[in-house]
Amino acid sequence: MKKDIVVLGLGNPLMSDEGIGGFLINKLLERKSEFPDVDFIDAGTGGMAVLHLIAHRKKAVLVDCAYMNSAPGTIIRFEPNDVKTQKKLAHYSLHEADILKIIDLSRELKQCPNQIVIFGIEPQFVKPGQQLSQILADRIDNYIAVILEELSL
Repeated sequence: MKKDIVVLGLGNPLMSDEGIGGFLINKLLERKSEFPDVDFIDAGTGGMAVLHLIAHRKKAVLVDCAYMNSAPGTIIRFEPNDVKTQKKLAHYSLHEADILKIIDLSRELKQCPNQIVIFGIEPQFVKPGQQLSQILADRIDNYIAVILEELSL
C-alpha cells in the first residue's frame, strides 16, 4: 500500500554526480523507521515509471542532479511551477524523461500529489563513474538534513 508521502531519488548511478538522488535515498532508508508515512524510493532512471510512483500521493519530494547555473554542490528547493523545462531529450531510451512533463501528465490524469517539491543539486561533473565528486560527498549530511526538514513540514 502506498504511503501518503514519497521521496524519489532520481538519476543514473553510473554517471558520477548524476546518481546523487539514489545515493541520498540509500542514506534516508537507514532512517525509514522514523518516517512511517513516507516511502523512500530509488527511482534511478525510471522515466515514465515516475508517473506511477507519485500517483495519488499527498506529497512527492523529488531529488535529482540539476544544472542550475549555481556553484557545484548547491541544493535548491523549488516547485514545478517555479521553473520551465530546458531539458533536451535524446530519445534513445524509454528511461529518458522530462520530470516536469511527467508532472504535467500526472495533473492531466488527475493523479498528481497535492504538493510536489523538487530538490536540485548542482553537479560538479557528470561523467562515467560510480563515485560522487568530493564536493557533493562532503555535503551529504547537509542534503539529508534539508530533505528531513522538508518531511517535517
